[in-house]
Amino acid sequence: MNLSQLSQNLNIIARSVGAFIRKEGDNFDRSKIEMKGFNDLVSYVDKQAEEQLVEELRKLLPEAGFITEEGTDTTRGERFNWVIDPLDGTTNFTHTLPIYCVSVGLLDGDEVVVGVVYDPNRDECFSAYKGGGAFCNDNPIKVSEAPALKDSLIATGFPYYDFGLTQQYLQVLGSFMAKSHGIRRLGSAALDLVYVAAGRCEGFFEYNLNPWDVAGGTIVVQEAGGRLSKFLADGDCVFGREIVASNGNIHTEMQETIREHWKKGME
Repeated sequence: MNLSQLSQNLNIIARSVGAFIRKEGDNFDRSKIEMKGFNDLVSYVDKQAEEQLVEELRKLLPEAGFITEEGTDTTRGERFNWVIDPLDGTTNFTHTLPIYCVSVGLLDGDEVVVGVVYDPNRDECFSAYKGGGAFCNDNPIKVSEAPALKDSLIATGFPYYDFGLTQQYLQVLGSFMAKSHGIRRLGSAALDLVYVAAGRCEGFFEYNLNPWDVAGGTIVVQEAGGRLSKFLADGDCVFGREIVASNGNIHTEMQETIREHWKKGME
């Protein structure tokens, strides 16, 4: 498999779907919002964007299966599977806040080998494939060289439907506020990840995540020289429901800061 060519074709597909999303966003009717669950929004734009992605990706790699947020195709491949979030940041999108993206990753077994995160509002296409480096619009990117947490900007996401660990999370946030340049909450885990890869922030952490939230961005972080883990230990960041991403230099400090307050037994 030519991962370089596959990555180039994936970027073209993501850009096309992103252009559709942005066009629909210009005149989006909020009365068309649906609720999948408490504070879990979806629209026809999410669904149609996913349908477009599945159709084109099926042509690109016929033997691959799919793990999709909106359930357009749930057929699993024996080896390869596309992990798709057609519109990461749906709540932002439905409120006309221009912070959202298309995110796609390709799993080879349990390993992400190709990924793309496309922001149609800034026309930024972040991409990577295994062993090929990380890029934004074909320009190489790398993580920040900030040496310590005190020199760092940290991104996170807030709980929006499962509030069982809210108090611990607030305590963790308080510690990061006191130890860093600050906390940012953009509302798109995929963009948080690629911003770490591009050196725009030094770290990102969040829990209650789904595979489609992070699959596209994790390989971009890795290929940009960053580090990934679960909150308190190494582990599966795609299916593990939680993630710490960093420039590597501050990773231990981030885990130690989380460990101060996080629920026992979350390793």
